[in-house]
Amino acid sequence: MAITGTNYPSVALLSSPGMGHLIPIIELGKRLLSHRFSDVTVFVVSTDFSTTQSQIIHQTSNLQPSLMNIVILPPVNISRDLGPDSPIGERIGLVMEKSLPLLRSAILSMELRPTALIVDLFSTNALAIARDLGMLTFVFFTSTAWLLAVTVYAPAMDDETLDRHLNNHEPLRIPGCKSVQFEDTLEPLLLRGQPPYEQFVQMGINISRADGILVNTWEDLEPMTLKALRDSENGLGGMIQGTVYPVGPIVRTIETERNNRDNEVLNWLDRQPPESVLYVSFGSGGTLSPTQMEEVAWGLELSKTRFVWVVRPAKEHATNGAFFNVENAGGEDSLPEGFTRRTGEVGLVVSKWASQAEILSHRSVGGFMTHCGWNSTVEGIVAGEVPMIAWPLYAEQMMNATLLTEELAVALRVKTKMEKGSVVIDRHEIQELIRRLMVEEEGQCMRAKVKELKHSAEMAISEAGSSYKSLNKLADYCGAYLFFV
Repeated sequence: MAITGTNYPSVALLSSPGMGHLIPIIELGKRLLSHRFSDVTVFVVSTDFSTTQSQIIHQTSNLQPSLMNIVILPPVNISRDLGPDSPIGERIGLVMEKSLPLLRSAILSMELRPTALIVDLFSTNALAIARDLGMLTFVFFTSTAWLLAVTVYAPAMDDETLDRHLNNHEPLRIPGCKSVQFEDTLEPLLLRGQPPYEQFVQMGINISRADGILVNTWEDLEPMTLKALRDSENGLGGMIQGTVYPVGPIVRTIETERNNRDNEVLNWLDRQPPESVLYVSFGSGGTLSPTQMEEVAWGLELSKTRFVWVVRPAKEHATNGAFFNVENAGGEDSLPEGFTRRTGEVGLVVSKWASQAEILSHRSVGGFMTHCGWNSTVEGIVAGEVPMIAWPLYAEQMMNATLLTEELAVALRVKTKMEKGSVVIDRHEIQELIRRLMVEEEGQCMRAKVKELKHSAEMAISEAGSSYKSLNKLADYCGAYLFFV
């Protein structure tokens, strides 16, 4: 049975590998502590727990140990089962599957068993453990409500629907939601009949059967999709057993004090004019080919725009080449010869990782070139109030780019072309996009729209806001369960 030692429910959260999952899970834990949950335990799954991940945990969990306990499960090895080029979803899924016995043992060893287990997108198989142990089951969907809609609809897609989409490139129609264009299709759907597709369908089933789904979005950001997720007649509500809780925006808390690692970047930004710097980052897992790295560098140099660029080593044919290894050496060796010398007056190259929220919130940053991971997207809105250049690389990032450009109108999207079998965006297009974003009126209009979105985000998490009320409803539900157990 789920038993705690207080009148308030407690909760355990489970994070799959990757900073895009770990950061929002920890930040959700913080938020829950302010909504009548007695304590929070975060279980972290990893294949190779790194010092960078350790730093993130230290920075984002600055709370009393009695309130938030972070448990790092022993790492599992999948190198004998899957190769390094296997689809990222399949690799994460196998890591999570092998970690399930470790999670069960960790929960059973707790003195007080949590009332509920909240898992992320790739951890839904763990919900069976929670049910066996008498715990409530929730999924924290760390991306958009639009992606959630596609995921829960996947088990109901018939062969004819998929055939029209995959073979004829017709839009994939989701009840009550914006259709998904073929160019934005999720990789698992392209692999019908293969393990990634079956895993994605099972994920949709698991999510739809949970007691509730927390989504890192807010009512004013995706009103049509959230309505569809609740609508049993014309939408997807009949496929979802639990309640949908929009709880966003959930982003990493900005550090008020500078540490030694951040000093160089933030001090450099202090010397730049307001809204003059373009921040360039393709996420903790994103990588570019050597050719593409060179084109980005030349595009930045030709634009003559101030920039901060977080670089990683180039990887041929691997847009997510750093996902399982955030300890890669810096990527300066992949830059054109003399690039840092020639751009030293206007640009700053940062190795591996940077405090993104702090950089985006700095007054001198006026734009964001991003891979469109949802964490980064929300940080760009909430922390930075900055328009974006949308450069999606993998997973649902193509859908996020479409949301940013077509619905929210706060980003410019790169155009793709093939060169020797690889997608390449050339330096002149990059130069043009940077100028449009940072100099021209088009970028100024987008900046005004982002400021409106930030205001709506702040309202959502205020005490009268929709996301604040969602978390209170979640606490009420868990509290009622605790009372009757």
